[in-house]
Amino acid sequence: MTAHEPYSGVFPAMVTPFGDDGSIDFESLSADAQRLERAGVDGLVPVGSTGESATLSHDEHVEVVECVSAAVENVPVIAGSGSNNTAEALELSERSAEAGADGLLLISPYYNRPEPAGMEQHYRTIADAVDLPQIIYNVPGRTGRNIAVETAVSLADHENIVGYKAASGDLGRISEVVERTREADFSVLSGDDAMTLPTLSVGGTGTISVVANVEPERTCAMVGAALAGDYERARSLHHELGGLMRTLFEESNPIPVKEAMAMRGHCEPHLRSPLSRASEGVRGELEDLLSDLEPTPELELEA
Repeated sequence: MTAHEPYSGVFPAMVTPFGDDGSIDFESLSADAQRLERAGVDGLVPVGSTGESATLSHDEHVEVVECVSAAVENVPVIAGSGSNNTAEALELSERSAEAGADGLLLISPYYNRPEPAGMEQHYRTIADAVDLPQIIYNVPGRTGRNIAVETAVSLADHENIVGYKAASGDLGRISEVVERTREADFSVLSGDDAMTLPTLSVGGTGTISVVANVEPERTCAMVGAALAGDYERARSLHHELGGLMRTLFEESNPIPVKEAMAMRGHCEPHLRSPLSRASEGVRGELEDLLSDLEPTPELELEA
C-alpha cells in the first residue's frame, strides 16, 4: 500500500442524468463532468446519494464511474461505493477501482445499525483490501446511526482512510473529529452545504457539495476564500448561496438539484421511482433564486 494525500477543496456530489425512459443519459453525464471540471472543482463524486445510487444496479454503478472517469482529465473521481453489507461494499469498491475511480466514498452501514466495533471492522475490511484513498461518510439522517467520534479517530490511522464526510449537522462533533485528527493526514469535508463555511472555520478542508452542481464557480470561490483566510469574502458568498442551499433540501435530495440543473440546461429533471419530480412551489422558488444568481466576470476569472 502507498500513502495517499488528503482531500481539499470542492467536490460536487454528482447527479445521475436519466432519459424519459429511466435509462442513464451517459452523454449528459459526460458533458456535466466536463462542465464541472472546467468550472474549477477539485474532484467529482459520482454514484453517491445525490447520484441515486440506491436505484442503480451494480453494473450501472460501474458504468457511471467509467463514464465520469473517461470524461475528465485533471481531477480525481471519488466513487460512492458504500453499502450496509460489507461484502457488497467491498465488491462495489473493487469494481469501482477497476472502472477508473481514484478514490472511494463509503457511507456508513444503514438499517443494520452496527455498534462501533462492527462499524470499524466494516471500514477496515475495505481499506485493507482496496488500495485507494477512502472517505468515511457520516449521515445519520439517512443511516440511522452516527459514526462515533472514537471510531473516526481510530480509522484515521489507516493509510487508505484519508477523510471523513460530515453530514450530521452537529458542529461540535465535526469540530472534535478535526481536533483529534490534526496530527494525521486526514481531511474533514462538509457533507451539508449550509455547514460548509462553519466546518471550514473549525479546520475542515473542503466540501462534498450538492449546490456546487448548480453554482460550481461560487462554491469554489467561497471555499477558496475560506481556506485562504478571507472570511469576509467567504461569508459574502455563503450568504449569496444561502437561499439556494436551503431550497435544494426542501424536498428529498436530489429532487430539487435535478430541477435546478434542468433549468440551467445541464440535464433533464427525471428521477427514478420512488422519487418524484419537484413540487410547483419548489420549482417556483428555484426559478426566482437562479434568476438572481447569474454568472459574473469576476467569478469566471477565479474559476
